[in-house]
Amino acid sequence: MRVLLVEDDTAAVGEITQVMKGAGFTVDHVESGEEAVEMLRHYDYDLAVLELMLPDIEGYEVVRRARAARVATPMIVLSSLTRPQAKVKAFSIGADDYLTKPFDPDELVARMQAILRRSKGFSEPTLRVGPLHLSLDSREVSVNDVPVHLTGKEYAILELLVLRKGMVLTKDAFLNHLYGGMDEPEMKIIDVFICKLRKKLQAAGAGNVITTVWGRGYMLREQTAGRVEKPAETAAPVAAHTETVAA
Repeated sequence: MRVLLVEDDTAAVGEITQVMKGAGFTVDHVESGEEAVEMLRHYDYDLAVLELMLPDIEGYEVVRRARAARVATPMIVLSSLTRPQAKVKAFSIGADDYLTKPFDPDELVARMQAILRRSKGFSEPTLRVGPLHLSLDSREVSVNDVPVHLTGKEYAILELLVLRKGMVLTKDAFLNHLYGGMDEPEMKIIDVFICKLRKKLQAAGAGNVITTVWGRGYMLREQTAGRVEKPAETAAPVAAHTETVAA
C-alpha cells in the first residue's frame, strides 16, 4: 500500500521509512505542508502520516485543507507534541489517529494497518473475499484455508485489488503501485502478472474473482449468484514521487 510521509526531519524520515518498508508499504516523502496538500489533492494515497511542526504551514492546516477539499485519505499524526490539547485539535479537524514521538515501530505499523482495514471496510487483520483470505500482517494468502504461494509482485497486485474491491484499477495504477515511477517496465507486464495470479487463484478454487473491465482495467469482486456488481469509478492515479521505496 502507498503512504504519503510528511516530515522535514532527515533522521526521522530515514527511521520511519525503514519501518514502513519493513512492513511492506511503499512510501512517498515530502518535507513541506504545501507539498503535502498538493499531493493529497492530486493522488490517491491509502494513508498519510504527518508531523505537525513543518517548515511552512502546520500539519493541522494540511489536514484541514485536505478535508475541505474532500480528500478522504486516512491520516495519522506522528508528532513530538504530547499535550492533550494537540491531540484533541488534530482529531477535531479530521485526523484519524495520533501517535507521539519517540514511537514504537510495531505500534506504528499496527495502527497503520488497523486504519487501512477500517477505511476499506474490513474489521479484522485477515481480509476475506469469499473463500479468499489475505493477511495484511503476514502477507500470506489462502483459498479455503489452503496456502497460495505468490511472488512479491503478485501479492502486491492482489492486496491492492482486495483493499479496493469493486473499484476498477487501471494498469497505470498498478504500475505506480508496484514500481513507484522508478524503472517502470512496459504496461503489458500488468497483463502478465494478472494472468499468472488468476491461474494460481483458480487452481486453488477461488474462481475467476479478477474481472477485466475492457478499456479500463481490472477489478476484484465476489462471485454472487444471480447478481452482477456494477464497476465502481476508476481509481485516481497513485502517486509517483521522489524518496520512493519499493514494497
